Amino acid sequence: MEMPKPSDLVIAGKEELVAQLRAVLPGDAVIDDLAETRAYECDGLAAYTCPPMAVVLPRTTDEVAAVLRICHAANVPVVPRGAGTSLAGGALPTADCVVLGVARLNDILETDLPNRFIRVQAGLTNLAVTQSVEDDGFFYAPDPSSQLACAIAGNIAMNSGGAHCLKYGVTTNNLLGVTMVLMTGEVVELGGPFCDAPGLDLLGLVCGSEGQLGVVTEATLRILPKPEGARPVLLGFDSAEVAGACVADIIKAGILPVAIEFMDRPCIIACEAFTGAGYPDCAALLIVEVEGADAEIDHQLGLIKQIAGRHNPVEMRESKSSAESAAIWLGRKSAFGAMGQMGDYICLDGTIPVSELPYVLKRIGEMAQEYGLGVANVFHAGDGNMHPLILYDANKPGDLALAEGLGADILKLCVEVGGCLTGEHGVGIEKRDLMSTQFAPDDLEAQMLVKDAFDPKWLLNPAKVFPLASSAARRGAAA
Repeated sequence: MEMPKPSDLVIAGKEELVAQLRAVLPGDAVIDDLAETRAYECDGLAAYTCPPMAVVLPRTTDEVAAVLRICHAANVPVVPRGAGTSLAGGALPTADCVVLGVARLNDILETDLPNRFIRVQAGLTNLAVTQSVEDDGFFYAPDPSSQLACAIAGNIAMNSGGAHCLKYGVTTNNLLGVTMVLMTGEVVELGGPFCDAPGLDLLGLVCGSEGQLGVVTEATLRILPKPEGARPVLLGFDSAEVAGACVADIIKAGILPVAIEFMDRPCIIACEAFTGAGYPDCAALLIVEVEGADAEIDHQLGLIKQIAGRHNPVEMRESKSSAESAAIWLGRKSAFGAMGQMGDYICLDGTIPVSELPYVLKRIGEMAQEYGLGVANVFHAGDGNMHPLILYDANKPGDLALAEGLGADILKLCVEVGGCLTGEHGVGIEKRDLMSTQFAPDDLEAQMLVKDAFDPKWLLNPAKVFPLASSAARRGAAA
Protein backbone atom coordinates (compact mmCIF):
# COMPACT_ATOMS: atom_id res chain seq x y z
CA MET A 1 0.00 0.00 0.00
CA GLU A 2 1.46 3.34 -1.05
CA MET A 3 2.05 5.76 1.82
CA PRO A 4 1.96 9.57 1.54
CA LYS A 5 5.29 11.38 1.46
CA PRO A 6 6.21 13.83 4.25
CA SER A 7 6.59 17.52 3.49
CA ASP A 8 10.19 18.62 4.04
CA LEU A 9 9.00 22.22 4.28
CA VAL A 10 6.76 21.55 7.26
CA ILE A 11 9.25 19.30 9.02
CA ALA A 12 11.79 22.10 8.74
CA GLY A 13 9.40 24.39 10.65
CA LYS A 14 8.78 21.89 13.43
CA GLU A 15 10.46 23.82 16.26
CA GLU A 16 8.46 26.98 15.62
CA LEU A 17 5.19 25.03 15.35
CA VAL A 18 5.83 23.12 18.57
CA ALA A 19 6.65 26.39 20.36
CA GLN A 20 3.31 27.84 19.26
CA LEU A 21 1.46 24.72 20.43
CA ARG A 22 3.19 24.83 23.83
CA ALA A 23 2.07 28.44 24.18
CA VAL A 24 -1.64 27.45 24.09
CA LEU A 25 -1.53 24.05 25.85
CA PRO A 26 -0.36 22.77 29.25
CA GLY A 27 3.23 21.57 29.38
CA ASP A 28 2.48 17.85 29.28
CA ALA A 29 -0.03 18.19 26.42
CA VAL A 30 2.53 18.51 23.60
CA ILE A 31 4.75 15.57 22.62
CA ASP A 32 7.45 16.01 19.98
CA ASP A 33 10.20 13.60 21.03
CA LEU A 34 10.46 10.87 18.38
CA ALA A 35 10.61 8.04 20.90
CA GLU A 36 7.40 9.25 22.57
CA THR A 37 5.52 9.96 19.35
CA ARG A 38 6.02 6.32 18.35
CA ALA A 39 3.18 5.44 20.72
CA TYR A 40 0.91 7.16 18.19
CA GLU A 41 2.50 5.82 14.98
CA CYS A 42 -0.39 3.48 14.15
CA ASP A 43 -3.86 2.41 15.20
CA GLY A 44 -5.42 -1.07 15.17
CA LEU A 45 -4.17 -1.59 11.61
CA ALA A 46 -0.68 -2.16 12.95
CA ALA A 47 0.79 -3.38 9.67
CA TYR A 48 1.44 0.27 8.77
CA THR A 49 3.27 2.76 10.98
CA CYS A 50 4.48 6.35 10.69
CA PRO A 51 5.52 8.53 13.66
CA PRO A 52 3.88 11.96 13.49
CA MET A 53 5.74 15.25 13.71
CA ALA A 54 4.04 15.99 17.05
CA VAL A 55 1.14 14.92 19.26
CA VAL A 56 -1.20 17.20 21.20
CA LEU A 57 -3.54 16.11 24.01
CA PRO A 58 -6.00 18.94 24.71
CA ARG A 59 -8.54 18.85 27.52
CA THR A 60 -11.17 21.33 26.30
CA THR A 61 -12.91 22.45 23.13
CA ASP A 62 -11.14 25.81 23.40
CA GLU A 63 -7.74 24.08 23.43
CA VAL A 64 -8.70 22.02 20.38
CA ALA A 65 -9.74 25.22 18.59
CA ALA A 66 -6.43 26.89 19.46
CA VAL A 67 -4.46 23.93 18.07
CA LEU A 68 -6.42 23.88 14.83
CA ARG A 69 -6.02 27.62 14.31
CA ILE A 70 -2.23 27.28 14.63
CA CYS A 71 -2.05 24.29 12.28
CA HIS A 72 -4.38 25.92 9.76
CA ALA A 73 -2.25 29.03 9.61
CA ALA A 74 0.90 26.94 9.16
CA ASN A 75 -0.71 24.57 6.60
CA VAL A 76 0.08 21.60 8.84
CA PRO A 77 -2.12 18.50 8.52
CA VAL A 78 -3.98 17.27 11.60
CA VAL A 79 -4.95 13.65 12.28
CA PRO A 80 -7.73 13.37 14.91
CA ARG A 81 -7.35 10.32 17.15
CA GLY A 82 -9.74 8.74 19.62
CA ALA A 83 -8.42 5.64 21.39
CA GLY A 84 -6.52 4.32 18.36
CA THR A 85 -8.71 1.20 17.99
CA SER A 86 -9.49 1.86 14.31
CA LEU A 87 -8.97 -1.28 12.23
CA ALA A 88 -8.82 0.52 8.87
CA GLY A 89 -5.92 2.91 9.47
CA GLY A 90 -8.30 5.77 10.18
CA ALA A 91 -5.86 7.38 12.64
CA LEU A 92 -2.60 6.55 10.84
CA PRO A 93 -0.36 9.65 10.95
CA THR A 94 1.75 11.15 8.21
CA ALA A 95 5.28 12.29 9.03
CA ASP A 96 4.37 15.96 8.57
CA CYS A 97 1.21 15.95 10.71
CA VAL A 98 0.11 16.78 14.21
CA VAL A 99 -1.90 14.00 15.88
CA LEU A 100 -4.71 15.53 17.93
CA GLY A 101 -5.68 12.97 20.58
CA VAL A 102 -8.95 13.44 22.47
CA ALA A 103 -8.21 10.93 25.26
CA ARG A 104 -8.13 13.68 27.92
CA LEU A 105 -11.54 14.98 26.82
CA ASN A 106 -13.25 12.39 29.00
CA ASP A 107 -15.74 14.21 31.24
CA ILE A 108 -19.48 13.62 31.54
CA LEU A 109 -21.02 17.07 31.13
CA GLU A 110 -24.74 16.48 31.63
CA THR A 111 -27.11 13.59 32.32
CA ASP A 112 -30.85 14.07 31.74
CA LEU A 113 -32.73 10.88 32.58
CA PRO A 114 -36.29 12.25 32.07
CA ASN A 115 -35.36 13.33 28.53
CA ARG A 116 -33.13 10.31 27.98
CA PHE A 117 -29.89 11.89 26.90
CA ILE A 118 -26.35 12.29 28.13
CA ARG A 119 -23.79 14.88 27.02
CA VAL A 120 -20.14 13.82 27.19
CA GLN A 121 -16.73 14.88 26.01
CA ALA A 122 -15.80 12.83 22.97
CA GLY A 123 -12.78 11.10 24.51
CA LEU A 124 -14.97 9.17 26.97
CA THR A 125 -14.99 5.43 26.27
CA ASN A 126 -18.08 3.78 24.88
CA LEU A 127 -18.57 1.48 27.86
CA ALA A 128 -18.13 4.36 30.33
CA VAL A 129 -21.30 5.96 28.96
CA THR A 130 -23.40 2.94 29.91
CA GLN A 131 -21.59 2.51 33.22
CA SER A 132 -22.49 6.07 34.18
CA VAL A 133 -26.25 5.48 33.81
CA GLU A 134 -26.79 1.76 34.37
CA ASP A 135 -27.51 2.13 38.10
CA ASP A 136 -30.43 4.34 37.07
CA GLY A 137 -31.74 1.67 34.70
CA PHE A 138 -30.42 3.06 31.39
CA PHE A 139 -27.81 2.10 28.80
CA TYR A 140 -26.15 3.38 25.62
CA ALA A 141 -27.02 1.02 22.78
CA PRO A 142 -24.04 0.93 20.36
CA ASP A 143 -21.61 -1.67 21.71
CA PRO A 144 -18.62 -2.39 19.45
CA SER A 145 -16.34 -5.22 20.55
CA SER A 146 -13.73 -2.65 21.58
CA GLN A 147 -16.24 -0.76 23.76
CA LEU A 148 -14.02 -1.06 26.83
CA ALA A 149 -11.35 1.04 25.08
CA CYS A 150 -12.82 2.83 22.05
CA ALA A 151 -13.77 6.51 22.35
CA ILE A 152 -17.07 8.13 21.46
CA ALA A 153 -15.12 10.38 19.06
CA GLY A 154 -13.99 7.35 17.07
CA ASN A 155 -17.48 5.82 17.22
CA ILE A 156 -18.85 8.98 15.63
CA ALA A 157 -16.06 9.14 13.06
CA MET A 158 -16.69 5.57 11.87
CA ASN A 159 -20.43 5.31 12.67
CA SER A 160 -19.68 2.27 14.85
CA GLY A 161 -22.26 -0.38 15.59
CA GLY A 162 -21.77 -3.53 17.61
CA ALA A 163 -23.54 -6.75 18.44
CA HIS A 164 -26.84 -5.13 19.37
CA CYS A 165 -27.13 -2.82 16.37
CA LEU A 166 -29.71 -5.12 14.72
CA LYS A 167 -32.43 -3.80 17.04
CA TYR A 168 -31.06 -0.48 18.26
CA GLY A 169 -29.12 0.79 15.26
CA VAL A 170 -25.59 2.13 14.97
CA THR A 171 -24.08 5.38 16.24
CA THR A 172 -26.00 7.63 13.85
CA ASN A 173 -29.29 6.27 15.26
CA ASN A 174 -28.22 7.16 18.80
CA LEU A 175 -26.41 10.45 18.24
CA LEU A 176 -28.41 13.62 18.97
CA GLY A 177 -25.83 16.37 18.66
CA VAL A 178 -22.15 17.29 18.59
CA THR A 179 -19.82 20.16 19.30
CA MET A 180 -17.27 20.20 16.48
CA VAL A 181 -14.24 22.33 15.72
CA LEU A 182 -13.52 23.10 12.06
CA MET A 183 -9.96 23.21 10.73
CA THR A 184 -10.02 27.00 10.96
CA GLY A 185 -10.66 26.77 14.71
CA GLU A 186 -14.33 27.76 14.41
CA VAL A 187 -16.58 25.93 16.90
CA VAL A 188 -19.97 24.76 15.60
CA GLU A 189 -22.93 23.10 17.30
CA LEU A 190 -24.93 20.53 15.33
CA GLY A 191 -28.17 18.97 16.58
CA GLY A 192 -28.93 18.85 20.28
CA PRO A 193 -31.02 17.07 22.91
CA PHE A 194 -34.18 16.88 20.80
CA CYS A 195 -35.69 14.54 18.24
CA ASP A 196 -34.69 16.32 15.05
CA ALA A 197 -32.87 19.52 14.18
CA PRO A 198 -34.25 21.90 11.54
CA GLY A 199 -32.49 22.52 8.24
CA LEU A 200 -29.87 20.37 6.55
CA ASP A 201 -28.92 17.11 8.24
CA LEU A 202 -25.33 18.13 8.93
CA LEU A 203 -25.19 15.83 11.95
CA GLY A 204 -25.85 12.87 9.68
CA LEU A 205 -23.09 14.14 7.41
CA VAL A 206 -20.56 14.33 10.25
CA CYS A 207 -21.34 10.88 11.69
CA GLY A 208 -19.24 8.49 9.66
CA SER A 209 -17.10 11.21 8.06
CA GLU A 210 -13.86 9.76 9.52
CA GLY A 211 -12.43 13.05 10.77
CA GLN A 212 -12.55 14.62 7.31
CA LEU A 213 -14.82 17.53 8.24
CA GLY A 214 -13.90 18.57 11.78
CA VAL A 215 -12.86 17.41 15.24
CA VAL A 216 -15.79 16.37 17.46
CA THR A 217 -15.14 17.37 21.08
CA GLU A 218 -18.55 16.83 22.71
CA ALA A 219 -21.49 14.57 21.92
CA THR A 220 -25.10 14.38 23.03
CA LEU A 221 -26.18 10.74 23.03
CA ARG A 222 -29.52 9.00 23.34
CA ILE A 223 -29.78 6.67 26.33
CA LEU A 224 -32.45 3.98 26.63
CA PRO A 225 -34.17 2.18 29.51
CA LYS A 226 -32.64 -1.23 30.13
CA PRO A 227 -34.87 -4.10 28.97
CA GLU A 228 -36.66 -6.20 31.57
CA GLY A 229 -34.53 -9.20 30.66
CA ALA A 230 -32.46 -10.76 27.88
CA ARG A 231 -31.46 -14.29 26.96
CA PRO A 232 -29.23 -15.72 24.22
CA VAL A 233 -29.51 -19.09 22.52
CA LEU A 234 -26.59 -20.92 20.89
CA LEU A 235 -27.34 -22.50 17.51
CA GLY A 236 -24.62 -24.78 16.09
CA PHE A 237 -24.53 -25.98 12.47
CA ASP A 238 -22.37 -28.28 10.39
CA SER A 239 -21.58 -25.64 7.76
CA ALA A 240 -21.22 -21.87 7.50
CA GLU A 241 -23.60 -21.78 4.54
CA VAL A 242 -26.39 -23.48 6.52
CA ALA A 243 -25.88 -21.04 9.41
CA GLY A 244 -26.13 -18.15 6.94
CA ALA A 245 -29.37 -19.58 5.53
CA CYS A 246 -30.78 -19.80 9.07
CA VAL A 247 -30.00 -16.11 9.66
CA ALA A 248 -31.75 -15.16 6.42
CA ASP A 249 -34.83 -17.17 7.41
CA ILE A 250 -35.02 -15.58 10.88
CA ILE A 251 -34.96 -12.09 9.37
CA LYS A 252 -37.40 -13.08 6.61
CA ALA A 253 -39.85 -14.31 9.25
CA GLY A 254 -40.11 -10.77 10.63
CA ILE A 255 -38.53 -11.64 13.98
CA LEU A 256 -36.27 -8.91 15.40
CA PRO A 257 -33.77 -10.31 17.89
CA VAL A 258 -31.57 -7.81 19.68
CA ALA A 259 -28.51 -9.55 18.17
CA ILE A 260 -27.52 -12.33 15.77
CA GLU A 261 -23.80 -13.05 15.87
CA PHE A 262 -21.89 -15.56 13.72
CA MET A 263 -18.63 -17.42 14.35
CA ASP A 264 -17.06 -20.22 12.31
CA ARG A 265 -14.94 -23.09 13.65
CA PRO A 266 -11.52 -21.37 13.73
CA CYS A 267 -13.01 -18.48 15.68
CA ILE A 268 -15.06 -20.77 17.95
CA ILE A 269 -11.94 -22.73 18.88
CA ALA A 270 -9.91 -19.58 19.55
CA CYS A 271 -12.62 -17.93 21.66
CA GLU A 272 -13.27 -21.09 23.65
CA ALA A 273 -9.58 -21.47 24.44
CA PHE A 274 -9.33 -17.77 25.34
CA THR A 275 -12.42 -17.39 27.55
CA GLY A 276 -13.97 -20.81 28.24
CA ALA A 277 -17.32 -19.50 27.03
CA GLY A 278 -18.88 -22.98 26.73
CA TYR A 279 -19.29 -22.94 22.96
CA PRO A 280 -20.16 -26.21 21.19
CA ASP A 281 -17.77 -27.88 18.75
CA CYS A 282 -19.36 -27.17 15.37
CA ALA A 283 -18.56 -25.70 11.96
CA ALA A 284 -20.58 -22.52 12.54
CA LEU A 285 -22.23 -20.96 15.58
CA LEU A 286 -24.98 -18.37 15.88
CA ILE A 287 -25.58 -16.40 19.08
CA VAL A 288 -29.16 -15.14 18.91
CA GLU A 289 -30.36 -12.93 21.76
CA VAL A 290 -33.86 -11.65 22.43
CA GLU A 291 -35.10 -9.42 25.20
CA GLY A 292 -38.24 -8.39 27.08
CA ALA A 293 -40.40 -10.04 29.75
CA ASP A 294 -39.91 -13.77 30.36
CA ALA A 295 -43.06 -14.70 28.43
CA GLU A 296 -41.99 -12.55 25.48
CA ILE A 297 -38.49 -14.05 25.51
CA ASP A 298 -39.90 -17.58 25.62
CA HIS A 299 -42.22 -16.85 22.69
CA GLN A 300 -39.50 -15.31 20.51
CA LEU A 301 -36.94 -18.01 21.24
CA GLY A 302 -39.60 -20.64 20.50
CA LEU A 303 -40.11 -19.17 17.02
CA ILE A 304 -36.35 -18.89 16.44
CA LYS A 305 -35.77 -22.50 17.47
CA GLN A 306 -38.54 -23.62 15.13
CA ILE A 307 -36.79 -21.88 12.23
CA ALA A 308 -33.39 -23.20 13.28
CA GLY A 309 -34.82 -26.72 13.53
CA ARG A 310 -35.52 -26.71 9.80
CA HIS A 311 -31.75 -26.36 9.21
CA ASN A 312 -30.79 -29.46 11.25
CA PRO A 313 -28.70 -27.78 13.96
CA VAL A 314 -26.11 -29.90 15.74
CA GLU A 315 -26.60 -27.81 18.89
CA MET A 316 -29.48 -25.68 20.20
CA ARG A 317 -29.00 -24.45 23.74
CA GLU A 318 -30.53 -21.56 25.67
CA SER A 319 -28.62 -19.75 28.38
CA LYS A 320 -29.78 -20.81 31.83
CA SER A 321 -28.36 -17.96 33.90
CA SER A 322 -27.00 -14.44 33.77
CA ALA A 323 -23.51 -15.84 34.38
CA GLU A 324 -23.82 -18.16 31.38
CA SER A 325 -25.11 -15.28 29.24
CA ALA A 326 -22.18 -13.11 30.31
CA ALA A 327 -19.73 -15.89 29.39
CA ILE A 328 -21.33 -16.30 25.96
CA TRP A 329 -20.95 -12.58 25.23
CA LEU A 330 -17.46 -12.38 26.71
CA GLY A 331 -16.38 -15.02 24.23
CA ARG A 332 -17.87 -13.13 21.29
CA LYS A 333 -16.47 -9.75 22.32
CA SER A 334 -13.04 -11.32 22.84
CA ALA A 335 -12.96 -12.76 19.33
CA PHE A 336 -10.45 -10.35 17.80
CA GLY A 337 -8.08 -10.65 20.76
CA ALA A 338 -8.46 -14.44 20.84
CA MET A 339 -7.64 -14.72 17.14
CA GLY A 340 -4.63 -12.46 17.70
CA GLN A 341 -3.13 -15.17 19.91
CA MET A 342 -3.36 -17.58 16.98
CA GLY A 343 -1.32 -15.38 14.62
CA ASP A 344 -1.35 -12.29 12.45
CA TYR A 345 -4.53 -11.28 10.68
CA ILE A 346 -6.28 -8.52 8.79
CA CYS A 347 -9.85 -7.80 9.90
CA LEU A 348 -12.20 -6.78 7.08
CA ASP A 349 -15.54 -5.01 7.35
CA GLY A 350 -17.78 -5.53 4.32
CA THR A 351 -21.56 -5.44 4.47
CA ILE A 352 -23.95 -7.51 2.36
CA PRO A 353 -27.70 -8.19 2.08
CA VAL A 354 -28.58 -10.89 4.61
CA SER A 355 -30.08 -13.03 1.84
CA GLU A 356 -26.60 -13.29 0.27
CA LEU A 357 -24.91 -14.71 3.39
CA PRO A 358 -24.85 -18.38 2.25
CA TYR A 359 -23.37 -17.52 -1.16
CA VAL A 360 -20.80 -15.03 0.16
CA LEU A 361 -19.60 -17.37 2.92
CA LYS A 362 -19.15 -20.14 0.33
CA ARG A 363 -17.23 -17.82 -2.00
CA ILE A 364 -14.97 -16.55 0.80
CA GLY A 365 -13.99 -20.15 1.55
CA GLU A 366 -13.25 -20.79 -2.13
CA MET A 367 -11.25 -17.57 -2.49
CA ALA A 368 -9.21 -18.34 0.63
CA GLN A 369 -8.25 -21.71 -0.90
CA GLU A 370 -7.27 -20.00 -4.15
CA TYR A 371 -4.95 -17.66 -2.24
CA GLY A 372 -3.64 -20.38 0.06
CA LEU A 373 -4.59 -18.40 3.19
CA GLY A 374 -6.82 -19.12 6.15
CA VAL A 375 -9.93 -17.06 6.87
CA ALA A 376 -11.90 -17.00 10.12
CA ASN A 377 -15.36 -15.45 10.09
CA VAL A 378 -16.96 -13.55 12.96
CA PHE A 379 -19.59 -10.91 12.32
CA HIS A 380 -22.92 -9.23 13.01
CA ALA A 381 -25.02 -11.59 10.94
CA GLY A 382 -28.36 -9.90 11.56
CA ASP A 383 -27.48 -6.85 9.48
CA GLY A 384 -24.97 -8.53 7.17
CA ASN A 385 -21.93 -6.71 8.58
CA MET A 386 -19.14 -9.22 7.91
CA HIS A 387 -15.72 -9.33 9.58
CA PRO A 388 -13.59 -11.95 7.80
CA LEU A 389 -10.21 -12.32 9.53
CA ILE A 390 -7.54 -13.13 6.95
CA LEU A 391 -4.69 -15.06 8.57
CA TYR A 392 -1.13 -14.51 7.36
CA ASP A 393 2.49 -14.54 8.55
CA ALA A 394 3.85 -11.03 9.06
CA ASN A 395 7.39 -12.41 9.02
CA LYS A 396 6.98 -14.11 5.64
CA PRO A 397 7.91 -11.83 2.71
CA GLY A 398 4.95 -11.21 0.44
CA ASP A 399 2.35 -12.66 2.81
CA LEU A 400 0.90 -9.28 3.80
CA ALA A 401 0.46 -8.29 0.15
CA LEU A 402 -1.21 -11.65 -0.50
CA ALA A 403 -3.61 -11.11 2.42
CA GLU A 404 -4.42 -7.62 1.19
CA GLY A 405 -5.14 -9.00 -2.28
CA LEU A 406 -7.58 -11.53 -0.84
CA GLY A 407 -9.14 -8.80 1.30
CA ALA A 408 -9.67 -6.57 -1.73
CA ASP A 409 -11.35 -9.42 -3.61
CA ILE A 410 -13.66 -10.15 -0.67
CA LEU A 411 -14.68 -6.50 -0.43
CA LYS A 412 -15.30 -6.36 -4.18
CA LEU A 413 -17.50 -9.44 -3.76
CA CYS A 414 -19.51 -7.62 -1.07
CA VAL A 415 -20.17 -4.75 -3.49
CA GLU A 416 -21.01 -7.14 -6.36
CA VAL A 417 -23.83 -8.78 -4.38
CA GLY A 418 -25.39 -5.43 -3.49
CA GLY A 419 -23.46 -4.56 -0.33
CA CYS A 420 -20.80 -1.98 0.50
CA LEU A 421 -17.15 -1.66 1.48
CA THR A 422 -17.67 -0.98 5.18
CA GLY A 423 -20.26 -1.27 7.90
CA GLU A 424 -18.56 0.27 10.93
CA HIS A 425 -14.76 0.20 10.61
CA GLY A 426 -14.64 2.97 8.02
CA VAL A 427 -12.56 3.36 4.88
CA GLY A 428 -9.35 4.84 6.32
CA ILE A 429 -6.31 3.86 4.28
CA GLU A 430 -7.39 0.24 3.98
CA LYS A 431 -10.19 0.73 1.45
CA ARG A 432 -9.50 4.19 0.00
CA ASP A 433 -8.33 2.84 -3.37
CA LEU A 434 -11.34 0.52 -3.53
CA MET A 435 -13.79 3.42 -3.31
CA SER A 436 -14.09 3.47 -7.11
CA THR A 437 -15.41 -0.10 -6.87
CA GLN A 438 -18.52 1.16 -5.08
CA PHE A 439 -18.77 4.76 -6.31
CA ALA A 440 -18.78 6.24 -9.79
CA PRO A 441 -16.47 9.21 -10.50
CA ASP A 442 -19.38 11.67 -10.12
CA ASP A 443 -20.27 10.15 -6.74
CA LEU A 444 -16.71 10.55 -5.48
CA GLU A 445 -16.58 14.10 -6.82
CA ALA A 446 -19.75 14.99 -4.88
CA GLN A 447 -18.20 13.61 -1.68
CA MET A 448 -14.98 15.54 -2.25
CA LEU A 449 -16.96 18.74 -2.80
CA VAL A 450 -18.36 18.29 0.71
CA LYS A 451 -14.79 17.93 2.00
CA ASP A 452 -13.90 21.13 0.07
CA ALA A 453 -16.68 23.01 1.86
CA PHE A 454 -15.63 22.01 5.38
CA ASP A 455 -11.85 21.79 4.92
CA PRO A 456 -10.79 23.74 1.79
CA LYS A 457 -7.07 23.13 2.39
CA TRP A 458 -7.58 19.39 2.85
CA LEU A 459 -5.58 19.39 6.08
CA LEU A 460 -7.83 17.17 8.22
CA ASN A 461 -6.94 13.47 8.34
CA PRO A 462 -4.97 13.47 5.07
CA ALA A 463 -4.63 10.46 2.75
CA LYS A 464 -7.75 8.75 4.09
CA VAL A 465 -11.11 7.73 2.59
CA PHE A 466 -10.59 9.02 -0.96
CA PRO A 467 -8.27 7.40 -3.53
CA LEU A 468 -4.78 8.63 -2.72
CA ALA A 469 -4.18 10.23 -6.11
CA SER A 470 -7.47 12.17 -5.87
CA SER A 471 -6.86 13.48 -2.34
CA ALA A 472 -3.25 14.43 -3.15
CA ALA A 473 -4.41 16.36 -6.22
CA ARG A 474 -7.11 18.11 -4.18
CA ARG A 475 -4.67 19.10 -1.45
CA GLY A 476 -2.11 20.24 -4.03
CA ALA A 477 -4.68 22.42 -5.78
CA ALA A 478 -5.61 24.04 -2.45
CA ALA A 479 -2.01 24.75 -1.47
